[in-house]
Amino acid sequence: MKKHKGKSAVLEQLLKTPVIEVACSKSGIGRTTLYRWKQEDPEFAKAVEEATREGYEFISDVAESQLVNLIKKGNFSAVAYWLKHNRTERYGEKIQLSGEVSIREELTDEELNLIRQALTNIIGTNIQNHEQESRNSAGENPQQ
Repeated sequence: MKKHKGKSAVLEQLLKTPVIEVACSKSGIGRTTLYRWKQEDPEFAKAVEEATREGYEFISDVAESQLVNLIKKGNFSAVAYWLKHNRTERYGEKIQLSGEVSIREELTDEELNLIRQALTNIIGTNIQNHEQESRNSAGENPQQ
């Protein structure tokens, strides 16, 4: 019976404050207990998600209500925030991008030749460096 009361209490708290830590603390349930219950009971896990979602909606409504009250009191920051986020076509930030995108599927013969030449130069240089290092480590004199 205690388990059922605990589940109901935490769900009730999530409806008011959709923060797991706060809901657990206010209902006297440990976080690990809540997570264990969610694992053991898929229906309870669903109920937790739903209560959390409804709690977020409730808090959002409260926040909007507070914002409207500030607007009614003439708070310019609140007015600007509301207009920027609710009348974006007129007051939102404007970003203008322009450019050109082209897509080629194949490299030209000239590009392929440049790549071959670059790779040949890189490979050749690496082979020469490796041979030189081998001679130096074998005690050969590079000056001879």
